[in-house]
Amino acid sequence: MPAFPALSSLSALTRRCFALAAASLLFASCTWYHPEPLASRDTAASLESLERIRIDAATMPLPELATHRFDPSDGLDIEEIAMLAVANNPDLKLARGDLGIARAQAFSAGLLPDPQLTISSDFPGAQGSTRAFYYGLSMDVMAIMTRGANQKSADATVVKTDLGLLWQEWQVISQAKQLFLKSRLQEATLPLLREQSDLSRTRYELMADALREGNLTEDTLGAALTSYNDARKQYTDAERAAVQTHHDLNALVGVAPDVALQLVDDSETPPVPLTDTSIDAALASLPRRRPDLLALQAGYEAQEQKYRAAIMSQFPSLNVGFNRARDTSNIYTTGFQISLSLPIFNRNRGNVAIEAATRQRMRDEYQARLNQAYADVARLRADGAILERQLMRSEAALPEAATAALHAREAYAERNLALGTYTDTQSAALSRRVDIATLAEALAEQRVGLQAILGGAIPDAFIPDQTFIDAHEK
Repeated sequence: MPAFPALSSLSALTRRCFALAAASLLFASCTWYHPEPLASRDTAASLESLERIRIDAATMPLPELATHRFDPSDGLDIEEIAMLAVANNPDLKLARGDLGIARAQAFSAGLLPDPQLTISSDFPGAQGSTRAFYYGLSMDVMAIMTRGANQKSADATVVKTDLGLLWQEWQVISQAKQLFLKSRLQEATLPLLREQSDLSRTRYELMADALREGNLTEDTLGAALTSYNDARKQYTDAERAAVQTHHDLNALVGVAPDVALQLVDDSETPPVPLTDTSIDAALASLPRRRPDLLALQAGYEAQEQKYRAAIMSQFPSLNVGFNRARDTSNIYTTGFQISLSLPIFNRNRGNVAIEAATRQRMRDEYQARLNQAYADVARLRADGAILERQLMRSEAALPEAATAALHAREAYAERNLALGTYTDTQSAALSRRVDIATLAEALAEQRVGLQAILGGAIPDAFIPDQTFIDAHEK
């Protein structure tokens, strides 16, 4: 009796058509290879392409950005710089690629294992013997048993990667805002430092002329030269710092190095400073709000499932199948096969130990990150208090220095004041203004950094991630 009577009754042409149809269906579901060559030129945004960039504010990871309009035609304010960084930062593009890989891995983990088909045939040489065949169909049962744990682990990894991307976006926003503030400070202080350098140079040149005329001693000229060199070095160092800030900001927002970003400050009201009460409240809810801590929680859940899958893999590996065969004497048989590993030596103990140790490391990593957050907040609070006191003292001393500089200018114009006293008074006023600008910028940067450490509101797009974490904490 044939192995498959219905199939054997078909004509050869019908069987070929059936085989071709089955092959067509199989290949239609396959993915085909398409080459993707690498770029051979710089793809950083130029000034022209920057003007064509469109950013959907609704995709931004923070509420203050989601309600802000992006329009580079009239310059870029601090929020627009942050939006451009989120949309165009090269490292964030790589992180989004990692998220795509994690999602693909989660998709792969949820797929059932394919059954295994075995076909063999023997052609005897003796007359009167029948061609023998063997058809077998089997399935890896253990792969099905561990599928649930692997699927949960992959889903948790997606959540971890998603929240890790959000945290990285928040850090890029913080860096962009701090570089914006630093660049604006340098734009404001460079003219002041240039003026201070010019004053020192003028005093030195006039004193050099007086020395040549015999009206001045060399030691006095040496002190003027030292003051001029110090002022010139301070100005050139500030110039180099401004160039570095320009390149750092351009690299962060993904534009070409030669693009001069037009930065504007159109903030109508200064940001509300964080109070001790608001900081304490933010610290109390930090594990529920900061994306990196939430990502570590999701990663820990993923490791829990890996550990569970490793424990399940201690049991014997089971492979079950069914077969249909015919030998050369034309005898048909139908049966089954079971392939079972014997847990004598290995028993997956190595993988269980690895996953257990990895879980403990992830637990320690989470606690260390949380402790570091508390330490960073304490440091920034103390540093902010010092900056505020210094800024208040400098602002209180500015009117007196400005008045003295004005009187000195008037007296010098009337030839009632010596050159050295005049330049010293003007330099003191300029230094006070530079100090105030520097302290104000440092305080603003400190507040941006503190806000980044404390975290903000989790966008609605990440609510499923938060729900996932809540469900696995219960």
